[in-house]
Amino acid sequence: MGKRVWGKEHPDTLVSIGRLASVYRDQGRWKEAEELEVQVMEMRKRVSGEEHPHTLSSMACLAATYWNQGRLKKAEELEVQVMEMRKRVSGEEHPNTLTSMSNLAFTWESQGRLNEALDLMRRCVEFQQQILGPDHPRTVSNRATLRGWEAASGRLHNETANM
Repeated sequence: MGKRVWGKEHPDTLVSIGRLASVYRDQGRWKEAEELEVQVMEMRKRVSGEEHPHTLSSMACLAATYWNQGRLKKAEELEVQVMEMRKRVSGEEHPNTLTSMSNLAFTWESQGRLNEALDLMRRCVEFQQQILGPDHPRTVSNRATLRGWEAASGRLHNETANM
């Protein structure tokens, strides 16, 4: 109905397509989610521009789908773009930028790039504590993740030293 009434590039149509992609993602239907997310991202770039918040959100959704498919390099490429554009547009301390930092840190950790992940997550948590507060759910979650990674890093360091 939305495509017929509003047109395929109307913002409400793109929201509807994005929601359907989200449902597919929640159901583990990665390929279907990816196809719709690529469509939404390309249309948003064309209609709103590359640095529009909705475009950046659609890119982040596609990156999450790539991550869930195990396509970590593609996820990383998009996450870096999103984080850099959000820094430029909204500032490094904006909550959306902090979410992008956290997402990229998780991807790096999944790629085995623990030192880079730790550095980025530390910066993210520092900003979250200042901006969102120490008790905000995202701050609490990322701080716990950081502690776990630091513990793993210490174990890895100790295992390597004992070889």
